Amino acid sequence: MKQIWAPWRMRYIMGKKKSGCFFCKNWKDTKDRENYILSRGKSCFIILNIYPYNNGHLMVVPARHVPSLDGLDEKELLELMVLTRKAIKLLKEALHPHGFNVGMNLGEAAGAGVKDHLHLHIVPRWTEDTNFMPVISETKVIPELLRDTYHKLRENLDRF
Repeated sequence: MKQIWAPWRMRYIMGKKKSGCFFCKNWKDTKDRENYILSRGKSCFIILNIYPYNNGHLMVVPARHVPSLDGLDEKELLELMVLTRKAIKLLKEALHPHGFNVGMNLGEAAGAGVKDHLHLHIVPRWTEDTNFMPVISETKVIPELLRDTYHKLRENLDRF
């Protein structure tokens, strides 16, 4: 039996499911702290993934609701990459990872959880982050609360 305590998931499980694109809603909303938005550009933003692959998992998201890179203009594409670089620098400073996975899942067949709104994942990695949990029990442990990671990253954001 696989069991792990994750009390923060109950709010999602029992809560009313929201319709529409949460990326679009978060961009329009001004509650950045509640939505885990770390930084806003003119056309893109950096947000903490609330269902992370690893501690500090960030996403860089265009404000416009487009499904692929073809939908972005040159300024949006440039800002997507500039904010990706900023996010990586921020993670290096605040969390000290040994490496990163950076990429996009374009389309449902590629594993995109939000298939119609392009977003780029930045997953910090540590040499020691593979332990017996994912290997033996196929369970990943995230060692820090999202709000703690968010505050740690926000504290370092002004440097970049």
